[in-house]
Amino acid sequence: MRRKIVAGNWKLNGTVRETRRLVLALKNRLAGIDSHADVVVCPPFVSLEAAVDSARGSRILVGAQDVFWERSGAYTGGVSVEMLEAVGVRYVLIGHSERRSVFGETDEDVNRKLRRVLEGTMIPIVCVGETLEERESGLTRDVVTRQVTLAMSSVAPDQTGRIVMAYEPVWAIGTGRTATPEGANEVHVLIRGVLAGILSRSSADGIQILYGGSVKPENAAGLMSQSDVDGVLVGGASLDPAGFAEIVRAAR
Repeated sequence: MRRKIVAGNWKLNGTVRETRRLVLALKNRLAGIDSHADVVVCPPFVSLEAAVDSARGSRILVGAQDVFWERSGAYTGGVSVEMLEAVGVRYVLIGHSERRSVFGETDEDVNRKLRRVLEGTMIPIVCVGETLEERESGLTRDVVTRQVTLAMSSVAPDQTGRIVMAYEPVWAIGTGRTATPEGANEVHVLIRGVLAGILSRSSADGIQILYGGSVKPENAAGLMSQSDVDGVLVGGASLDPAGFAEIVRAAR
């Protein structure tokens, strides 16, 4: 059985002081929860070290929101795999829809980042998903298949066991609109099928696939009850320790 993951993407929120407060509050909330899910928080770059320090002695793991594919050099604003690993980061988001839409990242960029991360020790969470326009045009299957296929291009088979995928329909992110549990699961089954075609059925069956898009305590249990939804990638609700803890509880 695939282990559940509950990951919180804090986006552009949280100073160092606020990060410490949020992580400590979440530690207290999780102390009494009987859930075997892995819990991940992804604060901004400047707060990563504070998050790692504050999470010590707890089940909370820390992830980064992005990474660059070069080790060093004249890449202003870039942050390397080695820099993140040195701080104690365990997970990293790759290809989040806001990185694609706001910062112009391409499928090829996502692939370069994934291959670079797999050279290290972090666990990549590769994000895919369609826009509202693509969904209404009946292109969900085509878009998701393309994104998964290009992301996995030239990835060594022996590295795929560390990859986590996340389906985050762009039309559901921050809008309050959420895919139905059955609708989300349908796309997750599609993603697993694409992975099976690239890798093998047994390899694909071992890869965790998260759902992201207006996940809240009220809908988390229904989403994670589906056969191929192996956890959730939570946005705004992850900034509320009480609500985020309830989502972790729902992963049981």
